[in-house]
Amino acid sequence: MKKKIAILGSTGSIGRNACEVAKNLAADVEVTALCAGSNADVIAAQAREFKPSVLTLADDAARNSLDGKVPDETRIVEPDDFISAAFDSGVDVVINAFSGVRGLDASEATLLAGKVLALANKESLVAAGELLFSIKEKTGGDLIPIDSEHSAVLQAMLAGRHEEVTRIILTASGGPFRTRTDLENVTVTEALNHPTWPMGRKISIDSATLMNKALEIIEAHWFFGLPVEKIDVLIHPQSIIHGMVEFVDGSVVAQMGWPDMKLPIQYALTYPRRCPLPGRPLDLADVGKLEFEQVDRSRFPAVDLAGRVIAEGGTSGAAFNAANEVAVQAFLKGELKFTAITSGVAHVLEIHKVEPATGESVRAADAWARKEIAEWIAAR
Repeated sequence: MKKKIAILGSTGSIGRNACEVAKNLAADVEVTALCAGSNADVIAAQAREFKPSVLTLADDAARNSLDGKVPDETRIVEPDDFISAAFDSGVDVVINAFSGVRGLDASEATLLAGKVLALANKESLVAAGELLFSIKEKTGGDLIPIDSEHSAVLQAMLAGRHEEVTRIILTASGGPFRTRTDLENVTVTEALNHPTWPMGRKISIDSATLMNKALEIIEAHWFFGLPVEKIDVLIHPQSIIHGMVEFVDGSVVAQMGWPDMKLPIQYALTYPRRCPLPGRPLDLADVGKLEFEQVDRSRFPAVDLAGRVIAEGGTSGAAFNAANEVAVQAFLKGELKFTAITSGVAHVLEIHKVEPATGESVRAADAWARKEIAEWIAAR
């Protein structure tokens, strides 16, 4: 029987790759639900190709423009009704490729329903990892990473037992400013010019500040149940090794491949099996060399914020993530300097009063942090 999948954020970079993977796995998976923001042309084309049971767009005008452009068997629903409609259609796996903490509701609903959550929306796990994993344990749902780094670690973990792991190593390309010393006057155009991965605007800025590595350290803590002391980051400009696991005997197992998000997406849908994936085979002779260097934490202090969030637990992740989202948008609008993104997030963490993580407290911390960082930005 085919797995039925829903793709949230289907018109973005991850979502489009997920659609390509679904075509490759057509014998095994069926796309039955699509959800996106405002790109009516793309989601209409996806609907004509996959003929899902339900779809929606968050933008009212864009959603209304879909009438007559999608197959008769596809029902266009209101955004608030999408998740329940997707589950009614028999969805087994939800690919959450939303950007930002707006993906939290879908992550929570998926696990509450006991479904498989294939997660690319790192913000929901950073903000509410404790809450999501507690739901997962109660309902029997599952949570599989789509991030290339966490997928790599998941694959490498199969080489040993969890108790034999001494540390995991996440890799980072270093972003566009790996060797740049003057970060104070970075422009938006420069920060969006990622050297390796084509990504959306928010995640591109996170990569430039290396805030994305702080987010990924927190994710790794939840995904793999490891303390921050056992989670390292290495700069690896070639982006060929996506993650490594070191075991007690000194062995280090690495997952390698060209930088292509289709691989971790497909692995999440077929885990723990592997299926053929069209593409260029990895040729290490062609790559030539693999370089590694330590993160310069004086230039990229965002990485160290992860340790504080993990240590404090509770609502700390929600405040951290919300502050970063607002600060990034302020930078994109020209209202905040590049280096002030991390400073603002650190300020919010400093004054945040941590509460135990519940659905209510996580959302309250998110709202509080957005207000505090906005006031901090306005006062500069």
